[in-house]
Amino acid sequence: MTVTETNLPLIQTPFLQEIVRQIRAQDSLGVYRSWSDELIIKPLILSKEQKRKISVEGDVDPVTQLRITAFYRAIATLVEQQTGLICQVVINLSHEGFGWALVFSGRLLVVSKTLRDAQRFGFESMEKLAAEGEKLTNSAVELAKRYREVAEV
Repeated sequence: MTVTETNLPLIQTPFLQEIVRQIRAQDSLGVYRSWSDELIIKPLILSKEQKRKISVEGDVDPVTQLRITAFYRAIATLVEQQTGLICQVVINLSHEGFGWALVFSGRLLVVSKTLRDAQRFGFESMEKLAAEGEKLTNSAVELAKRYREVAEV
């Protein structure tokens, strides 16, 4: 089911709900406990102009790293739910904001994305965030189902 095919409000789609869960799971101080789901997602939404204003000089800040990790962990969790296979996430970022994000199950790599200018990680709209997450999740689920014997090893 795609974002446009659902009758749910966009924030209640499985992918966006999972990102919210992932971010809240990393909140050891309970800061996000009283925040709405929309407010938690809001930092992932950046216009082109907002992205241009973010300097790519220097390290990727820890909050941005958390958002990147939450995005790919949401994919991994949804793949686990839909396939019953355990997934792991590896994020490798250089201090300059270059690297990759990998989601794998067993010996099967189900998502491999190159990250560039990670300081500017974000999406133009909630719709684009949900669509990209769903696209990567659906592709990963398809791979996991097709090559299940590799993922189970």
